[in-house]
Amino acid sequence: MANPLLNDIETKLDALIHLCSRLQRENAELRAKEGGWQQERVRLIEKNDIARTRVESMIARLKTLEAES
Repeated sequence: MANPLLNDIETKLDALIHLCSRLQRENAELRAKEGGWQQERVRLIEKNDIARTRVESMIARLKTLEAES
């Protein structure tokens, strides 16, 4: 007969190993998502810069038209 204390330790170690494996998978998934969010952030910053440039250009044109009137 096996020692109940050893069985308990083995069960707890198995659970800990399973938990570590699950956390490693979850961590990898989160890192991949983080990379995607960073790429999207860069894309959105670029779009924002383009929009800002266009708006500034329109304002400058409107001021020019107003000055000519």
